[in-house]
Amino acid sequence: MITKKLQQAFNDQLNAELYSAYLYLSMAAYFHSTNLPGCSNWMLVQAQEEQSHAMKFYDYLNQRGGRVSLKAIIAPPAEWSSPRDVFDAVYKHEQKVTGLIKALMELATEQKDDDARTFLQWFVDEQAEEEESADEVLQKLKLTDYKSQELYMIDRELARRVFKPPKNKGDK
Repeated sequence: MITKKLQQAFNDQLNAELYSAYLYLSMAAYFHSTNLPGCSNWMLVQAQEEQSHAMKFYDYLNQRGGRVSLKAIIAPPAEWSSPRDVFDAVYKHEQKVTGLIKALMELATEQKDDDARTFLQWFVDEQAEEEESADEVLQKLKLTDYKSQELYMIDRELARRVFKPPKNKGDK
């Protein structure tokens, strides 16, 4: 059974993951409107990942006898000044989410909930990958100096990204 304090914190994180999906969907729409379909694809995949992260919290709460409490999702921004500005926002957002996950890990430790800590370790590892992935694109965009040919090449590269659902316990 999950404690009430952890239940509340996990519900807050579920909401944060849904907001992340909403944010990346907004970014995908922005890129679609600026004729950068590869960047749009990257964001759509990211939105799918965040939705799957939210569902992991949803499922965990239900498995541990908790109560899922869905809250309103605030509207994300809809405009950015450049592709670099978007990926800078992605990188900063992922750093924020990393902080949220670390705070959950600290709370699980404080509450002496080893099951929650085990569950959260996947997110700790995932956040390292999320930050690295966003930073990789951001660094490439910084190198382009907004030259259209280089931006086109990055966009083509980002078009190849595909969603890979996270594995659950026992999956090989």
